[in-house]
Amino acid sequence: MAKLETIDGSIPTPSKRKSKRKKTFKKKRDKRVVHHGIVHIQASFNNTLITIADTEGNVVVGSSAGSIGFRGSRKGTPFAATQAAVRAGHGAKAVGMRTVDVRVKGPGGGRESAIRALQASGGLRVKSICDVTPIPHNGCRPPKRRRV
Repeated sequence: MAKLETIDGSIPTPSKRKSKRKKTFKKKRDKRVVHHGIVHIQASFNNTLITIADTEGNVVVGSSAGSIGFRGSRKGTPFAATQAAVRAGHGAKAVGMRTVDVRVKGPGGGRESAIRALQASGGLRVKSICDVTPIPHNGCRPPKRRRV
């Protein structure tokens, strides 16, 4: 709380003290130009996540169907995956990326549509497509069958 001073000995008023704070500045990061990268597409039944990283694994750009604005069951649709791939492709193009390797994981509906969108509107040249979906060697018990 501010220290009270009296003016003319009558009414106490708060003293106005200027606090001298050191201003801290963030160093501007130099923009790196990345020519080749890896696109990770994780397509689940509920959502599609697209992450584009450089060859060292540093994330350049990321997008998902939910971050674009799709909600609920619309996030798992192929159209939502297409829109997410277009946005991620534009971000990668802005960094200077030209060629990508694609790694697809999951059983979702947005697998093929996301790859097609990267090639078409993103302007990225896809060198290879690899499916990295984990396959259990009889691991966990699957959930019970749905009765509709």
